[in-house]
Amino acid sequence: MWYRDFLQQLIYKVINPLIKGLIKAGITPNMVTTMGFIGNIVASAFFIYASQQTDLSSQAITLGWGGFIIIASGLFDMIDGRLARMGNMSSSFGAMWDSTLDRYSELVSLFGIVLVFLEDNGWFWMGVVTFAAMVGSVMVSYVRARAEGLGIECKVGFMQRPERVVVTAVTAILTGLTGSLWWLAGGMILIAVLANITAFWRVAFCYKQLNERDEVNSQRNL
Repeated sequence: MWYRDFLQQLIYKVINPLIKGLIKAGITPNMVTTMGFIGNIVASAFFIYASQQTDLSSQAITLGWGGFIIIASGLFDMIDGRLARMGNMSSSFGAMWDSTLDRYSELVSLFGIVLVFLEDNGWFWMGVVTFAAMVGSVMVSYVRARAEGLGIECKVGFMQRPERVVVTAVTAILTGLTGSLWWLAGGMILIAVLANITAFWRVAFCYKQLNERDEVNSQRNL
């Protein structure tokens, strides 16, 4: 989407000097990817700790810090790819490692949020909704990966990983600033609905593409 490309280019202009410094220091993209994953584990730890807090004000502040850490960790996700390209360090394993840790990062952070809702009286169903957000997040990525394995570029939809990361982080931060858990709940509802819609949207897109391909192949075999 155009806004993502615009923001990406803007961020690249800011981080390019940092990238050059990392190249000189011998930092590899896989190291950066791993650091981003560790950051998400730390964010999940904040969420898990928040789920055990009884003071609502303290809980909200802890959630806010977790959201901030997710945003900071998300920057690593941009840096590793840029570092790979600028440093001529792209590799097939690096691409797989990045995708694998992206999935782990998202799941561990959302798991922490699931516990926040399940441990808080009156928010049980939001824990279920957050689990639905986890399922949708995985399926959006899975359908794209499966489509690419079949030779189809599948990037349709409006709740891809960058959007999901921003929604999770921003609503957690807003919860910390306002003390209202409804911000985080709203973010999880948004992801649960739009991520699953995006997953089925991609399935429908692939259905059309694959049927057209099969028809062409059938005509060639006549």
